[in-house]
Amino acid sequence: MPNQRRRNGITQNSSEPRVFRTLQVWVNGRLLDKVTDEPALNAGIDLMASMFDDQFRPETQEDTTYFDVSANRQASRAWQVPRTKEDLADRRRMIEYTSRKTVGTFGRPPDLAPTIAVGLLAYLPMFRDKKSSFDVCQPDFAENIERFVELGRNTNLTAAESLTGPQNDRSSGYAAAVSLLKVVSVERDGVRVSGAKSVGSIAAQSNEIFFTNLAYGGTPPEACIWGSVPVASDGIRMVSREMLSNPGANPFDHPITCHGEEADQLIMFDNVFVPKDRIFNLGDPTLVNYYGPVCNWAHWHVLTRLAVKAEIFVGCGHLVLDVLGTGHIPAVQGMLGELIEYAQTLRAFIYAAEARGKPTIGEVMGPDVCLLTAGRLYSIQNYPRIIHVLQELCGQGLVMRFGKAAFDNPDIGHRLAELLPGHGVSGEVKEMLMNFIWDLTSSSLAGRVALFENVNSSPAPRLRDRLYREFDREGLADMVKKMVGMP
Repeated sequence: MPNQRRRNGITQNSSEPRVFRTLQVWVNGRLLDKVTDEPALNAGIDLMASMFDDQFRPETQEDTTYFDVSANRQASRAWQVPRTKEDLADRRRMIEYTSRKTVGTFGRPPDLAPTIAVGLLAYLPMFRDKKSSFDVCQPDFAENIERFVELGRNTNLTAAESLTGPQNDRSSGYAAAVSLLKVVSVERDGVRVSGAKSVGSIAAQSNEIFFTNLAYGGTPPEACIWGSVPVASDGIRMVSREMLSNPGANPFDHPITCHGEEADQLIMFDNVFVPKDRIFNLGDPTLVNYYGPVCNWAHWHVLTRLAVKAEIFVGCGHLVLDVLGTGHIPAVQGMLGELIEYAQTLRAFIYAAEARGKPTIGEVMGPDVCLLTAGRLYSIQNYPRIIHVLQELCGQGLVMRFGKAAFDNPDIGHRLAELLPGHGVSGEVKEMLMNFIWDLTSSSLAGRVALFENVNSSPAPRLRDRLYREFDREGLADMVKKMVGMP
């Protein structure tokens, strides 16, 4: 029998066998034999796989890979650690690539979780100075972080980050304790955790789950954990949200949603073993509070993806004016101008945040946090309006869609061709564009994406609060004091 001790109600074992089993994913109440049995998951995996294939294609290799001097070989930009402002701009190429590849519908594509691992690396000295609160298990946090980033770079690891807990009773800080992910036993070679995490985007389609808890007042040591585990670890079960894409649909009818989707998962941990070398914090509440700074590169990713999507909206709007012949109408020109304004403003926030970037204590170049926060706030406040403007430019084109089968039907297809031509294009070509915009702005998946954008960027009140807390107001106040002549 292994030696056991108790501390803070947690069993501490000197050793314990562990077993890894088959990944358990539930969709619509059904346990999948394998993840690819669900068409939407399977199509999403194919899309993600094509991103890895693109790392070997000459036309996309520069966007997706970089030359890693330390390893003397090409590596994925997903795991590139930016040390200079030029590195930031180079790493952004990968974000822009994955955003275009998924048409902005993957809020957490495969290169997002690595930005959080890089965020840990950015504050490595803080993690190096801390130690586990549990005597039996004493991981080297800093060494584990460095090793994990190296593993990701060497293996092109795909990880899903899951930071928030399930939505339940929020009447008090401890009301959600039943679902709080926490350590339940400590062993010499790792810990066991139980609880749940939510919105685990691409978790069922990834290699590992990268997790922590958001800090709250009085967070107990057993809930102060940051780590990563294989998705097929014994004790993990995932329950997927409703699938909203159209895998297997004719690409003419659903050019975006036919490629599947990222699937958000409720991830249940039941006595899951977290290996010692995958633990980046164990019991230290000050490190949990580093969630905000560590996620700075993830927020930069979010804003960049929204900027790329905004540019896609502009391209769509321009084509709508072309195929409808409405570009000569001043009011319509103004509507497209509004889309351009939105896209250019988001770009300005990104470029300014990078230009004002500073190295962290871990010598990782980070974009300016307040400019990112302001940009994210601007993006989500205006997103619904921009969607509405693009839909309005399309008019009845989004309402009256007929599909490829109707255009190909010998009885009615020729009549559709006669009645629905665009400006210089056939009715069928015009509908191709309208179908793309439908999937992007009006489909069930588009509705989910719009909701996700707001939650993923943090609601506007929270972003304003963050600006209030983090923006350096004292310097501006001193400037005005001098102007006023105040003592």
